[in-house]
Amino acid sequence: MNRRPDAVPPPLVGDSVDGEKEEKIVRRGSPNISPFSGWSEKRVLALCLAFRATNAMFVQTYFNPDEHWQSLEVAHRIAFGYGHLTWEWKKGIRSYLHPLIFASLYKILAFFGLDITLIMVKAPRLLQSFFSAFGDLYLYKLSCLIFNESVAQWALFSQLANWFMFFCITRTLSNSLETVLTTMGLFYWLCSKDDSNRSISNSRKLALSIAALTCAIRPTSAITWLYIGLWDLFVKRERLKFIFLEVVPIGALVLSFTCLLDRWMYGSWIFVPLNFLRFNFLSSGGDYYGTHKWHWYFTQGFTVMLFTFLPFSVVGIYQSKEWKLSGLLAWVLGVYSLLGHKEFRFVLPVLPVALMFAGYSLATLSNHYSFDYQRKRLPCTCSRFPSRMSLIVSVLLLTNLPMALYMSLVHQRGSEDVMKFLASEAPDQKVKSILFLMPCHATPYYSTLHHNLSMRFMDCSPSDEDGYMDESDRFMMDPVGFTSNLLSNGQLPSHIVLFDTEEKQLKELLNSLSYKEIQRFFHAHFKVDRDLQSSIAVYSLEGL
Repeated sequence: MNRRPDAVPPPLVGDSVDGEKEEKIVRRGSPNISPFSGWSEKRVLALCLAFRATNAMFVQTYFNPDEHWQSLEVAHRIAFGYGHLTWEWKKGIRSYLHPLIFASLYKILAFFGLDITLIMVKAPRLLQSFFSAFGDLYLYKLSCLIFNESVAQWALFSQLANWFMFFCITRTLSNSLETVLTTMGLFYWLCSKDDSNRSISNSRKLALSIAALTCAIRPTSAITWLYIGLWDLFVKRERLKFIFLEVVPIGALVLSFTCLLDRWMYGSWIFVPLNFLRFNFLSSGGDYYGTHKWHWYFTQGFTVMLFTFLPFSVVGIYQSKEWKLSGLLAWVLGVYSLLGHKEFRFVLPVLPVALMFAGYSLATLSNHYSFDYQRKRLPCTCSRFPSRMSLIVSVLLLTNLPMALYMSLVHQRGSEDVMKFLASEAPDQKVKSILFLMPCHATPYYSTLHHNLSMRFMDCSPSDEDGYMDESDRFMMDPVGFTSNLLSNGQLPSHIVLFDTEEKQLKELLNSLSYKEIQRFFHAHFKVDRDLQSSIAVYSLEGL
């Protein structure tokens, strides 16, 4: 992964003698339709900040429970004194480092009296969009470092146009911040190997610090940095000096900081990385939430994330011959494939690398068509070069943009909408207590409601008992029987929230208990893991 100072995408020309002249023509005299051509880094950053802020405003759907339950819900509890902590926090397998970022934001909002529903929902994603913009910038810088400005421009285009990046990177998942930090760390790590860089030692120390911070936020990030570190360690001359004077001190410093932070928040000494390793790797605890075939990331997961950028990424890997960097993709996907429980977000940190290779392929095509234009001396308005590249760009945009907008604005938006509705009703004392008769963690919680009301959802904490069935599973197996027992053992909640699939079975029971439907929200057009959950209904106890 050493930088080649004169590295350019091959112009795909004929003979080698004329190729040098033709390449000069391609680089100097051809019409350039590369995006962001001639832009300074400040201008690129300004674009990324504006784009990601807009991106964050467009994201209005529910993707993964951890976006709320492992970050914002915890942050809300820290900032306002109430909020639900899931079983992970009771077992000590999560660090408070990531939620504290948003807890600080909540404190600032509360100080200025801005902790209202709309801002409480949008502000965290806008903060993450700020971080994500720097991830985009550092992908641009990384591409410049390894290849050249043309590749960097197309890599940035690929990053901004990719549907999954648009859908996921501004969400408050720890994986989103992990992705940003991984890209930044890769850049500084490779800067330390660049002979033209005078501050090699500082770049390497900064890269190590970012790597350690990334692992503190997401312990599984060690998979990425283990590959990067070991590969270079084998060729490094002063290995012991590097390990004991740089890796160990920096790692120990970050680890000590996070341990002290968690000691303060948990109230006792908790070693999160070890607990995380035990649960997710040594005991396969994640399998409790579902498993996939070993090849899922290769045949479905990562393939869907790249979508129509996939062929360009594959071609770019082959053309660039950057085998160490492409090896990182194979390593991460391979290691995660060994685990039974798989999710799209787990491999998000290496998606920018794959999109950089797509940028390489697009830059190569751009140069190729540009050369054809110059060789044939066609008038610019009649050139096949712009039309061919415009066709490729159009296909990428017309396939990714609709997917990005649909997934961000439409698919599974009911979970977000229902909590916004309840939050708007709560100030007028219209909502006194809420029961969620749906699979566990199907909606946001106190971080969106922002009112200290009594709420109850179906618990799905794992257990070591053989044949154990959690509340969520028992409810899904027998909605009527479970609900009857639940509602007969205490005071009736003022509001009940449920999916239409369970509503069909429970409607008669709810009517007999004097509940009436007061609101319904669209949720999805097609099923994901369960039966189609097309809408979410809200029932209220009559007489309130």
